Amino acid sequence: MPVYTCTAAQGSLTSEVKALLAAEITRIHVDINHVSPAYVNVVFSELPADSVFAGGQPATPLIVTGWVRRGHPQKEATRLALELSSAIARISGLDERQTMVVLQDGPAGSAVEGGRVLPEPGEEEQWLRRAGD
Repeated sequence: MPVYTCTAAQGSLTSEVKALLAAEITRIHVDINHVSPAYVNVVFSELPADSVFAGGQPATPLIVTGWVRRGHPQKEATRLALELSSAIARISGLDERQTMVVLQDGPAGSAVEGGRVLPEPGEEEQWLRRAGD
């Protein structure tokens, strides 16, 4: 359901760090939004080092953008962003000032996964049961 894209300069994240980040992003999302881990998507996008800047200067930030379904309480969304920020800094070894987390929400009805329109927050169990039909 959610899609998290981790954008970094090429070579700045090892395969092990990527796996740890994917696992922790999934764990945090599941803990806060109460969805099955099977539906949390994490992808990595690496750009050439000469294509990554912060403050107009070459840099090696780690930027995590996430698309989530609209309808989750704002307090939970803020907690999600804060916990993700802390985790990506801890796992990547970057100073948290070199990280950025941006959550974007949209209507569940604007996304399709596995050929099915996503459920509204809170309707996941019924959605999953219908998948077994």
